[in-house]
Amino acid sequence: MSEAAADERLETFLTPRDWLRYAVGRFQSGGLAFGHGATTALDEAAFLILEGLGLPIDTLDPFLDARLLRHERSRLLDLIEARATTRKPAAYLLNRAYIKGVPFYVDERVIVPRSLIGELMMTAFAEDNAFTGDPEHVASVLDLCTGGGSLAILAARVFANARIEAVDLSDGALEVAERNLKEHGLQGRIALKRGDLFAPVGNARFDLILTNPPYVDAETIAEFPPEYAAEPAIAHAGGADGLDIVRRILSEAPKHLTVSGTLICEVGGAHGALEHEFPHLPFVWLDTQDTSGEVFLLRASDFDAAKPRSKRKG
Repeated sequence: MSEAAADERLETFLTPRDWLRYAVGRFQSGGLAFGHGATTALDEAAFLILEGLGLPIDTLDPFLDARLLRHERSRLLDLIEARATTRKPAAYLLNRAYIKGVPFYVDERVIVPRSLIGELMMTAFAEDNAFTGDPEHVASVLDLCTGGGSLAILAARVFANARIEAVDLSDGALEVAERNLKEHGLQGRIALKRGDLFAPVGNARFDLILTNPPYVDAETIAEFPPEYAAEPAIAHAGGADGLDIVRRILSEAPKHLTVSGTLICEVGGAHGALEHEFPHLPFVWLDTQDTSGEVFLLRASDFDAAKPRSKRKG
């Protein structure tokens, strides 16, 4: 954008309403992809404006017609242009993402936190329920593939009496997770461990294992728009069919669940493939507000009772 064009916008767009209209048009004309906390150009623009101005992210209307200072207008112009030209997710530009209103620091070392399990924890699991029982009775939680630590942090909020461990293979991700633990004051509640899946926890068993592992197939990754390609490839790559890591989790989880323990795993669109490959496992599929059949639940007893009728070849 030329200096003259930038000055014109700064002098013409005076309120958040003006910038919201401009951002939506800019994003739509640029063919941007969404899905990192916002699913539409309007939601993305609103998040960028509110977070960029340091306003509550769920309260736009009262500020729509406020007159902005020039430095505030300049910041919004820079953010909007960066989003449109770099195609980076807004969360990276702002170093902030939210799950059900809970804030997390984020940068390019981690995937932008948006796990469906986070929504389930803050809603269905937050009270005595048929899936995880009374939150106060959960004594131990493992967050596999923790990334920036968002699920472990939410677990600490929901399961007040639980010992929590969080594992990731990436040093960079664990550095981000450590920063988030400090921001939330949870260094004493959550132990971060580096390693491959269950290896860092030894023989430990847990009442609850949460995991949002890499589950994207190679063909889909090859066709990623720039927004998704900006995220660490290791956080997405699940092998040829997307299930390499999920298979390992299903194989190893029984050795790390307590007698009454529960595994909760996000797998995207792999519902049918998993049920076909593991017909002996009684998957329970958990719905969220906007999704169905993308998160499964299995109990320790499900593994004990399972008798495979066939083995995967190859």
